[in-house]
Amino acid sequence: MDTSIGTIIELTVFAILALVSIVFSLFVVTARDVVRAAIGLVVTMFIVAALYILLNAQFLGVVQILIYVGAIGVLILFAVMLTKKEFGSDAE
Repeated sequence: MDTSIGTIIELTVFAILALVSIVFSLFVVTARDVVRAAIGLVVTMFIVAALYILLNAQFLGVVQILIYVGAIGVLILFAVMLTKKEFGSDAE
C-alpha cells in the first residue's frame, strides 16, 4: 500500500472536519438559545459542504452552500429574530 503525504494530509483534514461537524451538531441539539442553535446549524452545513468538496463532489458542496446555508439558514435566523418574546412578564 503506497501512502503518500497528500493522502495522509487529506485523511487528517477529513478527520478534523468530521470531528468539528460532530461537535457543532451536538451543540445544535443541546443549545438552550435558539439563535445560537441556528448559527451552529449554519456552521454544520458549511462543514458538510467542505466534506463534500473534500470527497470530490464539488457540485453537491456548492448546492449545499447555496440552498441549505443560503436559504434555509437565513430563513431560520429571520424566523427566530422576527418572533416576539415578551420581556418582564409574569410568565418567568
